[in-house]
Amino acid sequence: MNGMVNRLLVALVIAFVLSSCASTPPPAGALTYKSRAVTRTEGGLRVSAAVLSAEESAATYGVALAKKSIQPVWIEVSNNETLSYFLMSPGVDPNFFPASEAAEAFTTADSPAGKEELDQRFRRLAFRNPILPGQTNSGFVLTHLDEGAKLVQLDLVASAQARTFSILIVVPGFYADYHVSEVFRRDMYPPQEIVDYTDDDAFRSALEALPCCATNQDGSSNGDPLNLVLVGGLDDAFPALVRRGWSPTEQKWSGAIMRMVTSALSGDRYVNAPVSDLYLFGRAQDLALQKARDNVHQRNHLRLWLSPIRYRGKAVWVGQISRDIGTRLTIHSPTFTTHKIDPDVDEARRALAEDMAYSQNLTKIGFVKGVGPAPQTAPSQNLTTDPYYTDGYRQVLVFDRNPTSLSEIEILPWEMSAKARSDPPSEAKQ
Repeated sequence: MNGMVNRLLVALVIAFVLSSCASTPPPAGALTYKSRAVTRTEGGLRVSAAVLSAEESAATYGVALAKKSIQPVWIEVSNNETLSYFLMSPGVDPNFFPASEAAEAFTTADSPAGKEELDQRFRRLAFRNPILPGQTNSGFVLTHLDEGAKLVQLDLVASAQARTFSILIVVPGFYADYHVSEVFRRDMYPPQEIVDYTDDDAFRSALEALPCCATNQDGSSNGDPLNLVLVGGLDDAFPALVRRGWSPTEQKWSGAIMRMVTSALSGDRYVNAPVSDLYLFGRAQDLALQKARDNVHQRNHLRLWLSPIRYRGKAVWVGQISRDIGTRLTIHSPTFTTHKIDPDVDEARRALAEDMAYSQNLTKIGFVKGVGPAPQTAPSQNLTTDPYYTDGYRQVLVFDRNPTSLSEIEILPWEMSAKARSDPPSEAKQ
């Protein structure tokens, strides 16, 4: 009974306080799916991919695919090599829908003529193999419906040859709490502020010189410890996160607010629930990701800020990760509500490293000095007075687009005692 009362109070406060937030999302834009396709090129192969909105898929297929939780992904492959390639549909979605199966979902037994026409239409729209030398093929792979972001992995196989492209795409109709063109652009910092480290020891020193913690907006109070560094971007780190079930957070608009309220009341999960703002480099997080549990009150979540640091040409993101284990009322938040964090913030940090080890894109793990130790007997506090304890280290995860097995993950020999406590995969080489 108390749990239901608490959920009701939290839901009512959220609805009341956040009613002053944006009531509608920003305009979605009028680009067609082909014009907003993301393109990658390697060697003589050029691939493009786009995820269709519910309205686009209905217009293209003539039936409401989204109502059956089917989401078309448009793919185009140009082959300027001497080999013939085959696109592997299970790479796009291991449980993809064949054209005939998807058509069957929209046919009725008393309309055989309509069934045949629908089946032919679905087959005509499907991507077709092979892609011969000098040829460009395009078509659709029918996948399961995703909200937020979709990882489109294109595996192209030829005789004794394979190419993999991982493309992270924001799903149309989702109002992410970031803009790809802003977050991932190279000119967020003036060129003279960007430092690219090729020496590991110098890179380590630069990471240890970063601030200890995220702060409030004016920087007057320290909050959660900055206990995470990700090295990579749209081609490796973020596809790895999405592949392992991490979802982007949504903007605080009316639709997201109402979904938070209903989720808080029902106890349902909300994989894209908004997060509160913390600050670094004079701005709120550039993006946030989360891995939801069974309900809206429980999740692993991380905030990331793009730094002016580069490591061997790769972007370096400074982050904060913790695990939410409940919600409560508080006077220390502008919404009067907050998630309660697991005080063992090192556990969330460790869980992320183990999770990413199975993404097949993690190449290096290391630890550098961060906030400093806060023992369980004398914990520190974040901005909403939640206690936390930590060994004080900052975990560094380096990604690459090329697949990496567990046995190939390298442990950077920086803070070896922290490495031992983190229990990385035992197969990783020392």
